[in-house]
Amino acid sequence: MSESYRLIVNGGVLSPGELKYICEAAESLGLDSISFGSRQDIVFPEPVDVEKLKTFDKLQIVVPNADRCENMVSSYVSSDIFPSTSWLTSDRYLYVLEQFKHKLNLRVNITDPKQRLVPLFTGHINFIASEHEDYWYLYIRLPEWKKTVMYPALIYSWDLDKVELAIENMLQEEPENVETIFELVSDAIDTNNRTVDKPLEVPFYPFPYYEGMNRIGDKYWLGLYWRNNRYDLNFLKAMCELCAENKIGKISITPWKSFIVKGIPLQAKLQWEKFLGKFGINVRHSMLELNWHLPVNDKEALSLKKYLVTNFDQNDISTYGLTFGLTNYASKAYYFTSVVIQKNKQPEALHGFVIRDTYNLLYAKNFDPNTRDYIMHVQDIDKVELPGLLMELSQLYFEQLGTEREEVSVKAVKKESIEEQVYQCTDCLTVYNEVYGDITQNIPPETPFESLPETYECSLCEAPKSSFVKKVLVK
Repeated sequence: MSESYRLIVNGGVLSPGELKYICEAAESLGLDSISFGSRQDIVFPEPVDVEKLKTFDKLQIVVPNADRCENMVSSYVSSDIFPSTSWLTSDRYLYVLEQFKHKLNLRVNITDPKQRLVPLFTGHINFIASEHEDYWYLYIRLPEWKKTVMYPALIYSWDLDKVELAIENMLQEEPENVETIFELVSDAIDTNNRTVDKPLEVPFYPFPYYEGMNRIGDKYWLGLYWRNNRYDLNFLKAMCELCAENKIGKISITPWKSFIVKGIPLQAKLQWEKFLGKFGINVRHSMLELNWHLPVNDKEALSLKKYLVTNFDQNDISTYGLTFGLTNYASKAYYFTSVVIQKNKQPEALHGFVIRDTYNLLYAKNFDPNTRDYIMHVQDIDKVELPGLLMELSQLYFEQLGTEREEVSVKAVKKESIEEQVYQCTDCLTVYNEVYGDITQNIPPETPFESLPETYECSLCEAPKSSFVKKVLVK
């Protein structure tokens, strides 16, 4: 598929006024709809006059086949409506996103590990919230790297943009590992890093249902999804006006070609339902449709999805909690669904013969995309074989659902008698774990606390070594 013109939407968050401005720009270019991209950006589904587009100077336009410019992904859309890290509020997201003023050449994700709607590891630079307030794990997978690796320090919220820009600036040096990146970043900028004291834990949650009118506390949130990913401009403009009337400040795009409006007042619920009815909007699609990730503006992929969903529906199959992705051999994007249907490259056609498309099926370990570990299920199968094999995988998912947690629980019980010794700062409660060392002060892993120099200070509050006390943790 040829590339389309895209508009950058920082973190997938925009105001009703900004969305209305985009709709008016699209309308003036002869479009009647817009689409949403996989990275929470906006896509023009039809060719446009670029010179006319440039007159809308408030828009950050990405021209096809020009210098790369990436949209930042964030899980702001999940805050307040799905499980979340306690300190990572909607306002905190906005403050962090506001830092990034420069054009991004790398894909950046800013996400909460406790939500499932937005993928964690699909960027080159993945900031993932830790349990320490305003500190983030950083997982890096540069364009030529084959694996995602953890940066050896937690990054402070107000350093995220500096760290990302420093990494972009060193790309010409082609760093081969994360240790080199850490050294170069440390030389280039001053940061308020914190020691990694334990590995990132990503709990497993089934994929959420994100459509329709849903109540949270004293507000409602509305998720809208259209099958063809072409959102009518007249509807969107009218919706922006209704948002302004209800004092709703933000609209959030999801990576699933849909969007969510949060903060609808209780008393406005009927008004919104009448509004949706006036435009004939369906807000009751089944999970069979909502949990698919397709290439943008790809009619062939949309047709294949329709064929597979129809088969699921006819066989009364449940796919609750699962996600499916369609891709092909040429795709460079990282997988982020439970099950991947990969179209193979066709062999050179022989004269007079029609060659059928074939597909591979892969699934994530434990059906959890956040494991980043995909298992090949079958290869080189015909389209007609896909429904049965996908139903087989769906049944496998439900059979193993929860067993991974049980295994973890059993292991935890077996380890109850194993004690781990750490040292904790009495001033700020920062932990020194010998397993991880303290990379912020060039202390390598497996360095005993007793071997630290007497000049050692807490990496966070700079309290002296004498302020640390021994603690015994049960593992």
